Amino acid sequence: MSTAYLTPQGYRKLEEELEYLRTVKRQEVAQRLHEALAEGGELIENAEYEAAKNEQAFVEGRIQELEYLLSNARVVEEASSDRVSIGSHVTVRYEDGSEETYTIVGAAEASPREGLISNESPLGEALLGHKVGDTVEVRAPAGAFKVTIVKVG
Repeated sequence: MSTAYLTPQGYRKLEEELEYLRTVKRQEVAQRLHEALAEGGELIENAEYEAAKNEQAFVEGRIQELEYLLSNARVVEEASSDRVSIGSHVTVRYEDGSEETYTIVGAAEASPREGLISNESPLGEALLGHKVGDTVEVRAPAGAFKVTIVKVG
């Protein structure tokens, strides 16, 4: 994995998730494992024990993933230039006249439903380096389209 680009908010959010998994979730899973073992019976036939072991594996995997991500992260301060970069809030106008505002973020914190689009997504990648007034072509899997940059902040 290469460098993960994160906004300060995205970095804090991942740190909070890591802390929650380490302190709260690990304890919850350990308690589930303890209770499943206390029920007795054959471990092979104990569905609750198996479910708890699977959850434990997921939690530990996510902790490792977050530790790696945060240790390789590059925090990008809010963009202040007139050109689109990671951290920029960008308003674009689509060909049908509709407008949308997005924040360009690294792939690790992308959440399109929240308006956070990855710098590696077709739209994010196409916008990078451009300024207000530029019309850029976006090559997306569903087909190419154009957007005009209305505002960069």
